[in-house]
Amino acid sequence: MAHLLGADGIALTIGTRTLLSDVSLGLDDGDRVGVVGPNGAGKSTLLRILAGTSRPDAGRVTRVGGSTLGMLDQRDELAEDATILDIVHGDAETHVWASDAKVREVHDGLLADLAWDAPVVKLSGGQRRRVALAALLVQDPDLLLLDEPTNHLDVEGVAWLAAHLRERYGRPGTTGALAVVTHDRWFLDEVCSRMWEVRGDDTGAVDGYEGGYAAYILARAERARQAATAAEKRDNLLRKELAWLRRGAPARTSKPKFRLDAASALIDDEPPPRDSMELTRMATRRLGKDVLDLESVTVTVPGKVLFDDVTWRLGPGDRYGVVGVNGAGKTTLLALLAGRREPDSGRVKRGKTIHVRELSQDVAELDELGDLKAVEVIEQEKGRVVVDGKELTASQLTEKLGFTRERAYTPVRDLSGGERRRLQLLRLLVAEPNVLLLDEPTNDLDTDTLAAVEDLLDGWLGTLIVVSHDRYLLERVADRQVALLGDGTIRDLPGGVEEYLRLRAAAKAAGASASGTPAGGSGAGGTATGAAPTSGADSGGEAVTQRDIRAAKKEVSRIERRLAKIAQKEAELHETIAQQATDYQAVARLDAELRDLASERDELEAAWLEAAEVAG
Repeated sequence: MAHLLGADGIALTIGTRTLLSDVSLGLDDGDRVGVVGPNGAGKSTLLRILAGTSRPDAGRVTRVGGSTLGMLDQRDELAEDATILDIVHGDAETHVWASDAKVREVHDGLLADLAWDAPVVKLSGGQRRRVALAALLVQDPDLLLLDEPTNHLDVEGVAWLAAHLRERYGRPGTTGALAVVTHDRWFLDEVCSRMWEVRGDDTGAVDGYEGGYAAYILARAERARQAATAAEKRDNLLRKELAWLRRGAPARTSKPKFRLDAASALIDDEPPPRDSMELTRMATRRLGKDVLDLESVTVTVPGKVLFDDVTWRLGPGDRYGVVGVNGAGKTTLLALLAGRREPDSGRVKRGKTIHVRELSQDVAELDELGDLKAVEVIEQEKGRVVVDGKELTASQLTEKLGFTRERAYTPVRDLSGGERRRLQLLRLLVAEPNVLLLDEPTNDLDTDTLAAVEDLLDGWLGTLIVVSHDRYLLERVADRQVALLGDGTIRDLPGGVEEYLRLRAAAKAAGASASGTPAGGSGAGGTATGAAPTSGADSGGEAVTQRDIRAAKKEVSRIERRLAKIAQKEAELHETIAQQATDYQAVARLDAELRDLASERDELEAAWLEAAEVAG
């Protein structure tokens, strides 16, 4: 395996703080590395050093000659007077890039709903992000460094990007490597084969782990258990997340990424993340039977109907995740529920005892509290609060959400973006609302803080509505998902986010068939009906012959035999992992085999569906 990039003895100190100390690591062909760590630990700095845009105090970075490198920074610094075409393709001749299938795939995945001649100055933050990402991906660099690439992307865009990167940098026979900084845990587990954890402590160390996010959590918990150095609260938090990963979120049950049988010793006695029946019973006491009802609600904006005669009822203890295409009305839905907006027709019926609080995407609301310290902000709301049956003080609460004692007594104006986001959420929770509306709550939070937030929400009594593109969070804290598909309805998703993606793909395929163009893209248009395009004789193609049917039946039998063998092999691998739980190299190797089997199974299941449709 070819070595593409290496860092040897990297060290960097900013002011009195050591970010990196004697760090040595590398990227080889086929590596897909996820970079995690606390906010401010130095993840972005590490990426810039590897890219050569920042210089370390000591050490060196080497790159194989002739290799190309591309980096996506958190800041999308695009020329305001340029068009999308200028940014993505520059002076390249149209026939050069228009004939490249890989380039067309990037166009379909990121730019399908944008006009090539649109000036950058008129683009939204999410559109600018997609343009910057497309400009990088069409270059097809050997080494790709991405800093928070999923920011501003919707669920559909994140899923497309994960599939594209896995195909480009993970398929056998391809060359190149990828390193990505992101807090999106689903994305990390879907794309990455290795993890780097930037500790962010006085050691300035970067630890390496084999496998994706789930494997990283397992190895990290096991290291902490064996060394007996982790604090009790950290162990408990990791065990809870491991229990969740092993049980599997609803949308993942059809194709689990990593069975955590090896963690049984840690999590056998760990209760479910939350007791939904008990929480509903307690919420009913606090809220009564009536909470929030949308009754025959219609909302229009210039040129578009967001909600068309919609009825949606929220009961005590309901926990909904909301996904949808950009511009479909997710933020408007929260405004209706919060009472900030009235419908054009219909009504929003509110229970007499409800107390609604809302987490917006804007942390500027904390600016007026600039002179107050973080812990004082919480004390203003409430001095003490009960979480999971335990009474916690304001300082204990801030510590639970990752504030050190020093940072808890830091003025709000001096807090980082991630710290302000945590404080904003904590401020809402201690006010003890019984209806909580969260709009993209994962913005600016690292993975450990996200786990702590989910831990707090597990024991929270009330009705919860979460709008987010973070699939992991949606599956973790919500019991049900609904979708806004741009057709004026609120659609229930029994199959979770996976069902939403299928609906969107079917809508695009139907729209493309109607217009006579190839399916694809991630544009905002289209109405999802759930109906897939027909095939064979029904669609005007050639009729299916008896010979085709016999061949299809044989293919179905062959696939079923192979699937049975895969299931048997997976069971054997899971048993071996449980027996070798402390051998990290063995676990990583076995996990890689499991991933290969899972990939083969997914392909076989898709082929089985096609063959079964012909076989009847």
